[in-house]
Amino acid sequence: MNKWKERRAPAGIQRQEDQREEYERDRARVIHSSAFRRLQAKTQILGVLEGDFHRTRLTHSMEVAQIGRGLVLNLQKRFPELNDLLPRLEQIETTGLAHDLGHPPFGHGGETALNCAMAGYGGFEGNGQTLRILTRLESHTPENGLDLTRRTLLGVLKYPAPYSNLCSTSPPETIENSANLNFQHTWHPPKCFLDTEQEVFNWILAPLSNSDQVRFCEYTPPTRHSHGRSLHKALDTSLMNLADDIAYGIHDFEDGIVLRLLTPEHWQEVALQLDQKWGEKNDLLKIETKLFTHADNSGYNRRQAVGALVHALISSAELKLNEEFEEPLLGWNVVLPEEPQRFLKALKEMVSRHVIQLNTVQAATFKGRKIVLSLFDALSAEPEMLLPSSFQLLWKEAKSDLQQKRIICDFIAGMTDQYANRFFERLFLPGHGSVFDRI
Repeated sequence: MNKWKERRAPAGIQRQEDQREEYERDRARVIHSSAFRRLQAKTQILGVLEGDFHRTRLTHSMEVAQIGRGLVLNLQKRFPELNDLLPRLEQIETTGLAHDLGHPPFGHGGETALNCAMAGYGGFEGNGQTLRILTRLESHTPENGLDLTRRTLLGVLKYPAPYSNLCSTSPPETIENSANLNFQHTWHPPKCFLDTEQEVFNWILAPLSNSDQVRFCEYTPPTRHSHGRSLHKALDTSLMNLADDIAYGIHDFEDGIVLRLLTPEHWQEVALQLDQKWGEKNDLLKIETKLFTHADNSGYNRRQAVGALVHALISSAELKLNEEFEEPLLGWNVVLPEEPQRFLKALKEMVSRHVIQLNTVQAATFKGRKIVLSLFDALSAEPEMLLPSSFQLLWKEAKSDLQQKRIICDFIAGMTDQYANRFFERLFLPGHGSVFDRI
């Protein structure tokens, strides 16, 4: 078998007349996983259950999968000589659908809270948790999670360096009153895989030469005040990463327009980064009216404008070769030329400044962070009383305090926003909860 189609677990049940290819099996396993379903109730930028339009982690992941598919189709046409190297459509869809599985409740607020709670126990990072879910926590197999193919796991592996290598050399001290900490700066985790998944990581990279493995794992060293940063991505990862950036920049910008958080003036600021030649070629110089018209047909006009923006970026993507790598899957990466890259960066920065940094959004982030920290403290104090039975069993079987804390972290990270809220209310708010509730 092709080395990149191999799985870790022994061959399971082979159903008669099952015509699916290996990457189709991967996609099906992700779609039918509990972690994927939970994305429908996890925050993207704006809180869930607060409107009927804006994205959740689930809709965002589906859009990333679709944009990734579009990128591959475009590159197949422009670079036919590399068609055998480019991922199958099912495979790139799988990486898009799976890329955010590890995000905890309440978005990046929950992520920084769990990283703080896990200080001294290996930390927490959403992308690292994704790999842990795919290879360990989901129950499709007894010991190997969803047991996806090696190439799919390589594609999901955004940052090929462990937490311990990238974490700043002088981490902040934990304090009792978390309100005194600037979490976004103090407890923002390094982009990494978790040290608990080192064995899986080694298996993913096993077909590579020693020199490719060493080079692929290169990173900038951490300092006292900043994390290190991994330097390389595989081909499929670069595709998924670009699809993620496009979805974040354009679709979250669209959310901001619909919710009247972004105005024509904001678009005009972004449009200053539009290269005249590139913008004219892709019909982007006159789409402001379509984006911001709030009339009976505004939905149609806005979607036409959004479609034009997505198409312009997809059709601009190129393949670039780093000849230092022997393995083509590592040497080739998908990139945007300077002009569209500058425009996409401006879109993302506008979303960050005028949507993510909005005080009401930050208030929700603060609240989510407090909920996560409170739950972690309570569960750590009384795990045998408060953990669900399945996690109690894992906790009792754990061989160290470090492993026990990781199990508590896994439980909280898997919560939806609504479930975390309800669990918190039941534990801490008088008059909430009943012995008949199922939490």
